[in-house]
Amino acid sequence: MMYVFLLVGFLLLIKGADCFVEGSSSIARLLKVPSVIIGLTIVAMGTSAPEAAVSITAGLSGNNAIALGNVVGSNIFNLLMVLGICAMIRPVPVSPNFNRRDLPIALGASLLLLLFSLDGEISRLEGAAFLILTAVFIGTMIHSALKDRQTSEEEIKTYSPLKSLLLILGGLAAVVFGGNLVVDSASAIAASWGLSQNFIGLTIVAMGTSLPELVTSIIAARKGDSGLAVGNVVGSNIFNILFILGASSLLNPISVAAESMIDVVISIAVTVLMLLFCRSEKSVSRSEGSLAVGIYVLYMISLFLR
Repeated sequence: MMYVFLLVGFLLLIKGADCFVEGSSSIARLLKVPSVIIGLTIVAMGTSAPEAAVSITAGLSGNNAIALGNVVGSNIFNLLMVLGICAMIRPVPVSPNFNRRDLPIALGASLLLLLFSLDGEISRLEGAAFLILTAVFIGTMIHSALKDRQTSEEEIKTYSPLKSLLLILGGLAAVVFGGNLVVDSASAIAASWGLSQNFIGLTIVAMGTSLPELVTSIIAARKGDSGLAVGNVVGSNIFNILFILGASSLLNPISVAAESMIDVVISIAVTVLMLLFCRSEKSVSRSEGSLAVGIYVLYMISLFLR
């Protein structure tokens, strides 16, 4: 039965993400807002819902170790696998603002996480600081959206505001439910195979909660909406650290083991690598996407050997 639930979860993710992308892109075009802004905010928050559910539930139960592993593992997966696979499907162009503002913000959030982790704990006060920065980030994105309204007269297929909203809400519901179904069933399968909880947290749970980002970004890339694809990935990473870890540590301080620090440092290195990829030719090429996927495979092997 676990395998049936896994299959159903995947189907819900794929269909839900398709509806979510259609609705979000339509809203962006109706409001004449750059799709990368929609990706960095609405889509990023929506596809981060599974991470939020897992990590905040862990915070409420006092089992915060899984919260940190889930967020760090998801962020590494997002940058290497999600963006890597999107680039393999179609080279992903990135805007100047994305290089100057969005990726550096993601890097800054990762560096702040490392700084807060140095004493072996992310305190409630540090969690509150993360949440304040979340509000600042959202405010910045709203300001940017209002400032950078697009005035193109190009005819692009859009839906009515009501249908767009229904597509977003229905797609989000399917994505969240499907993501949770995949995580629960995959975790049960992994546990039945005798894998450790630490390995499950950094791999199965992290990959499972990142499936919405993966499916949403791949569908966006296939539809040629690169702004939504890269915005979704980087926006999710920012929200994972600032909002999810902020809320989790506010509920209960998060203990940071020395082993977890290694993965935090790896996530910083991966963000720097992606920043270099994006600035090299103002895009992520197919070869760079393939390299990113290969690096993730090596990372998985290192986790298994660790």
